[in-house]
Amino acid sequence: MPYRLLAANALGEFMSAIAHPRRIQIIEELRSGEIDVASLTKTLGVSHSNVSQHLAVLRAHRVVAERREGRRVFYRLRTVELAEWLVRGMDFLAPMDLQAGEVRKAIKKAKSKWSD
Repeated sequence: MPYRLLAANALGEFMSAIAHPRRIQIIEELRSGEIDVASLTKTLGVSHSNVSQHLAVLRAHRVVAERREGRRVFYRLRTVELAEWLVRGMDFLAPMDLQAGEVRKAIKKAKSKWSD
């Protein structure tokens, strides 16, 4: 297989692993440091099992690392630059025909929060 296709396949697989909205939220929540699953569950407003499923995908693609402390599991990003890259990626959304100003406002607010 040509090297460009191999590289494109690897990048496509990685991008599909982070492409889910909840996974993007998890990545951005982990931007500022280590967080346990219970805190992620509360912050995201979803079930423990849902957060765990998304973390399993991110772990399998080496996006996050885990640390156990008794029964609690803490997660952190392997590279914070990924969170920064995702926030910068929101700039590509601006020229697109977004449904309403509400989406633009949400993007602006998310960029502001996640850029802190």
